[in-house]
This record gives sequence, structure tokens and C-alpha cells, in this order.
Amino acid sequence: MNWIFDRHSGGAHASPARSAARAALTALALIAGAFAWQATSSASESAVMVPKPAVDATEAPGVATDSIVLAGGCFWGVQGVFQHVNGVTSAVSGYAGGNATTAHYELVGSGSTGHAESVKVSYDPRKISLGRILQIYFSVAHDPTQLNRQGPDRGTQYRSTIFAANDEQVRVARAYIAQLDGAKVFGQPIATTIETGKSFYAAEGYHQDYLTLNPHNPYIVFNDMPKIDNLKQLFPEAFRPSPVLVAAKGSIRG
Repeated sequence: MNWIFDRHSGGAHASPARSAARAALTALALIAGAFAWQATSSASESAVMVPKPAVDATEAPGVATDSIVLAGGCFWGVQGVFQHVNGVTSAVSGYAGGNATTAHYELVGSGSTGHAESVKVSYDPRKISLGRILQIYFSVAHDPTQLNRQGPDRGTQYRSTIFAANDEQVRVARAYIAQLDGAKVFGQPIATTIETGKSFYAAEGYHQDYLTLNPHNPYIVFNDMPKIDNLKQLFPEAFRPSPVLVAAKGSIRG
């Protein structure tokens, strides 16, 4: 996150190994900047109830699990949203768009790796469709009209992208973007891109379940908790009060 200080040198997303002096400076910056963050995060708090997709994926008989990788700004909030969606069996924060050697937080944060902070959403297609997943993605999880940014965060690592795993996902995503653009749902063009042939790499363990584990973190309070409230209000039938957590399924990555 681009807070008052550089996120990659001790900010909200920094790795746990930091000096005591830097931690003290961080605490002071948090206090001084709290109200400023609230002002810059207003875009993250809004939500648009978009129509259902006219084209949805065809459910394959006997398939109990499918997955799609979605990028829409900081992965904390996107993961948090989908962990609260009925039918989702797993939501893992990670990186997609670049290669394995650069799939590390400090490198991705430079904006030069090709990676985007992403979330691999696994779901039961018998309980929730790909189209419904994308409807929540466009409505609640992020603002799809922002190019290479989300709220206070800037850079290609925060781009809005659907990392499609197959032709069916491409077909549904492309049709849905065209549908929403054609209806001028957002009043401006959707910036979401569709990328194919890209691998997903799970993020470091300290990024997993971050929203649930740190509900009082100022960034989470101002930017991400409103997304959970919007999910509950706009999609009450899809909302699950208890999130499905990565920690409950064992370690993903150290």
C-alpha cells in the first residue's frame, strides 16, 4: 500500500523482519496519517451492483472444484472478500503475470516483474458459477475502471486482470466485460484485462488471511472492511459469516 511512508521499506505490506527503530517510525506515521488514508481510500469503499452475466460457464458434470485467478489491487482485500463467499472452497493470495524467480513480495512491489498481486479463487461450480464469481469481483472486490491502481495503491502490480486458465474462462470474462461496457454500468470503460498462459504463485505466509488476522490495521479498516460490508449488503445469499481460511488448510508458503 502507498501509505504515508514507502510500503516496501517498512509499510503495511513489509516483511516481518524489520528493525525496532523502523517499527517506531512506522507507528508514528500511522498515527499522523490515519485521517489522510481515510480521504484517499474512498474509491475502495464504494460498490456498484452490476447485472448478472448474460453468458456463464457451462457446468461440467461431476466437477466439484474449479478455480480462477483474479487481480484487483491489494490481495488482502480481494482474498478477504472471496473467503466470505458461499461456494468458495479456498482463496489464496499470490502473484501472477511474471515468472517464478520474481514471485516474491519485495520484488513484485517494484512494479517491474510483470506480476500482479492476485488471488486464486477455488470454488464448487455446483454451488456458485464462474459468472457469479465475476459479478462479485466487478461489484465488490475492486473498482474495474481504475488503470494500474486501486485506491491509494499505484503500479502495474495493482492492475485489474483476470488470469484465465482456459478458453471457457476467456469466453465468459470477455463476454461479461463487453456486456458491462455496453450497458455503461460504471460510466467509464472497464480497464480489466484478460491474460492467459500465466502461472500463479502463492504469496508468503504472512500475507495469507491478512484481513481476518488484522481487522484493526488502519489500511484494512479504511480500504477492505467496507468491501466485506458491501458483499453482505449486495449479495446476502452469497455471504458466509465465517471465512474459509488458508490457515485451516495448512501452510501454503513460508
